[in-house]
Amino acid sequence: MDAEQQLQAIKQAKVLMVGAGGIGCELLKTLALSSFQDIHIIDMDTIEVSNLNRQFLFRQSHVGQSKAKVARDAVLRFKPHINITAHHANVKDPEFNVDFYKQFNIVLSGLDNLDARRHVNRLCLAADIPLVESGTTGFLGQVTVHMKGKTECYECQPKPTPKTYPVCTITSTPSKDQFEGGGGGVSLPLARNFSLPLARNLLTGTISLSCLVHPCLSFSHLCTPVLGCFILFVHCIVWAKDLLFSKLFGDKDQENDLNVCSNNATSSSEHAEDVFKHILDEDIEQYGRRIYDHVFGYNIEVALANEEAWKNRNRPKPTYSSDILPDKLIQQIGNLDNGATDDPSSVSAMGSLGLKNPRDIWNLEENTRIFLEALKLFFGKREKEIGNLTFDKDDQLAVEFVTAAANIRAASFGIPLHSLFEAKGIAGNIVHAVATTNAIIAGLIVIEAIKVLLCDTNSYRMTYCLQHPSRKMLLMPVEPFEPNKSCYVCSETPLSLQVNTHRSTLRDFVEKIVKGKLRMDFPLIMHGSALLYEVGDDLEEDMAANYAANLHKVLSELPSPVTSGTVLTVEDLQQELSCNINIKHREEFDEENEPDGMLLFGWTQAPPMNMDNSLPV
Repeated sequence: MDAEQQLQAIKQAKVLMVGAGGIGCELLKTLALSSFQDIHIIDMDTIEVSNLNRQFLFRQSHVGQSKAKVARDAVLRFKPHINITAHHANVKDPEFNVDFYKQFNIVLSGLDNLDARRHVNRLCLAADIPLVESGTTGFLGQVTVHMKGKTECYECQPKPTPKTYPVCTITSTPSKDQFEGGGGGVSLPLARNFSLPLARNLLTGTISLSCLVHPCLSFSHLCTPVLGCFILFVHCIVWAKDLLFSKLFGDKDQENDLNVCSNNATSSSEHAEDVFKHILDEDIEQYGRRIYDHVFGYNIEVALANEEAWKNRNRPKPTYSSDILPDKLIQQIGNLDNGATDDPSSVSAMGSLGLKNPRDIWNLEENTRIFLEALKLFFGKREKEIGNLTFDKDDQLAVEFVTAAANIRAASFGIPLHSLFEAKGIAGNIVHAVATTNAIIAGLIVIEAIKVLLCDTNSYRMTYCLQHPSRKMLLMPVEPFEPNKSCYVCSETPLSLQVNTHRSTLRDFVEKIVKGKLRMDFPLIMHGSALLYEVGDDLEEDMAANYAANLHKVLSELPSPVTSGTVLTVEDLQQELSCNINIKHREEFDEENEPDGMLLFGWTQAPPMNMDNSLPV
């Protein structure tokens, strides 16, 4: 095909772009400069201050506005004659159905979450539209091409559930056990052995750095001892943000016990309530000191009382405010000039104390000063907000308080301290993206998109942007993988479910399997011709009541009983996805290793591929 024909194919293409963030800004610009004439953008997000360092189409004046609309307007200023349609909406909204997708020649994804990526993948399969997926984290990036029946789909490789930290584990003590192996999403052996299978799963949601440790850690850190300490500091951040900050400044009625959970239940919630209640006319410095001594001193003393827990672990050191600052210095903190301002959002403990660089690591005394000053400023300058506050990464005072509290707790447990910049990245789950990586990945997306539009199937490549451990190498292109024959999404392979049909209810099946594992949003469940469950706004009232009643019944007692050997058909009408599930009754499950009380089989990962050192760069 000559250059003129290629240009015509580009100009005639109608492109759907999902995501207008870091990759999306670069991608929209590159598409416009590559002569694409008709582009639709879907993004539900609004612009935040933290986006401005890399999402170059946005400015300070755009904060709070739609990403999709501002990106469109910015590009039209230098390419006014192309057609860009912006949709400020959720890509999962019903209006973006299969018929909507069928109007496009190709879909380009720059999304940042698994759920939306799965949804787009399924609609592209149903509409038989090519999809180019992408992702970046720091200096790492990835572009993959998904063609129905020709390459693997986005879900051919099972995706782990993103790691969250249950509050019940955070209330005790920092432990790597909570973040490794069977305890959660961090897999240290995987992190130490970088290979092509890891590279292909590291981004676009299969495995993100946030699953391994956290995006603000560079890839080189994955192979260093700093990993374990970093994971423990994440524990401290979650404790400071989700427990302490919420207890002091959030909903007072929520259940939140900051006393350490231990076998020796010497601590009482009554004592904690006395501590956290701010008495009318009480000196705020004394209140702050009381809080400090309770959470960093008393609670740790309670934990130490359980001798059994410290046989094989380093004992933490209780910290009291008087050990760090003499009483007169604590009083002095309250006498510092906080600056004359009527804007609560501009209040800063760092400003009050003359600390300027957010990348500096404060020592224990500085963290103590920040903790007490931040608490004082909340009660002195933002008292009306107390009781309704939730942590916001763009709230400077909140970030300062959480950083100081996490560092003081870390010091007690012998964990290295971190800067406010690092703590903000963890607490706000900020991916410290690199604009250059986004630009490289956007360029690669457009290259693959042009190949797809020209039907140049043999030239499709999955390309990884990485620094190879053993060779100087930036881009690693590989041929796309074939569809995984066991993928229930694109290969329609039947699944098998082991479940106790006499104990598990239909609700258990819907929540844990249909929504939890299969990620169907609007499921329909059938046993033969019998409809057991359906959701939708157009259901008649009596039918909706029948389906709701079925949710409470155990599987074997449904109107059409589900027993061993039953085949259930599960569909999502919005995604036009259907799969069959063979039911096998199983009496008992291991509560520790099989907490769902049911096991889904038949969706297995494709065999790992060894690194081929002969691959061209």
